[in-house]
Amino acid sequence: MSLATLDEVLIPARAGKYAVGAYDFTDMEMLYGILDAAEQTRTPVILQYPDAPELMENIYEFGPMMVAAAKKASVPVVVHLDHGKSFESCKKCADVGFTGIMIDASVKPYAENVAIVKEVVDYCKPLGIPVEGEIGHVGQGDEYDPQNYFYTDPEQAAQFVKETGISAVAVAIGNAHGAYKSEPKINYEVLSKIEELISIPLVLHGGSGISDADFKKIIKHGVAKVNIFTELTQEAAAELQAIPHDQLNLFNATAAIRTGFRKRTLEKIELFETKPISE
Repeated sequence: MSLATLDEVLIPARAGKYAVGAYDFTDMEMLYGILDAAEQTRTPVILQYPDAPELMENIYEFGPMMVAAAKKASVPVVVHLDHGKSFESCKKCADVGFTGIMIDASVKPYAENVAIVKEVVDYCKPLGIPVEGEIGHVGQGDEYDPQNYFYTDPEQAAQFVKETGISAVAVAIGNAHGAYKSEPKINYEVLSKIEELISIPLVLHGGSGISDADFKKIIKHGVAKVNIFTELTQEAAAELQAIPHDQLNLFNATAAIRTGFRKRTLEKIELFETKPISE
């Protein structure tokens, strides 16, 4: 088990109509909280590291620690770059042993998006690293407006998959990153058409805040990877706030963060009906 590629966990998920959570983290306490939940439930998991300057600065030191933690696990663990902003970031993560890469050029014109994604695929494919792309930009929850939302065009998405050679595709179907300012409205007509035209695993970004009922339905329509971060941090914050002020110290603060990430990851594993590994 241990270190697995994105394909190895997502292809069975789409076929089995369940999803594998992709949980963002920024330090090892968060990472271990996610792994605790995966080990407890015997389910595969995607550890997802965001591309931000302050996080990528030490990737050659921190990256191998993530990979080492994944290798020690007794369940399949993908170490994945979330929202790679450049070829250089993607290359760094591939070089330190990541087993999944997302390159996000969705804000670019279509032809430029294709060219950027294809460059990353051409680098990663010989290394055996699957690549995720995005077509139809998923915006921010604090700017969410269902009336002025840019949905993925299903026909264009199918062409995008064909032209780039990606292994998974993130789509915009009414979802957004972060906390939503209004209730998200999933467009099932768009999703159904995407499901019909695209056979690779679909990815839902901005999973924090979508209703359980919507999740159940979305996953049955080919979404095999769901990104979660905001809800993890909210649960960790609640655990921290529960510590009496006179007892708060570095040790129980980091333990609270780990506990928060574990608890919310456990909830999502159950919601996504992530299938346990065979013994």
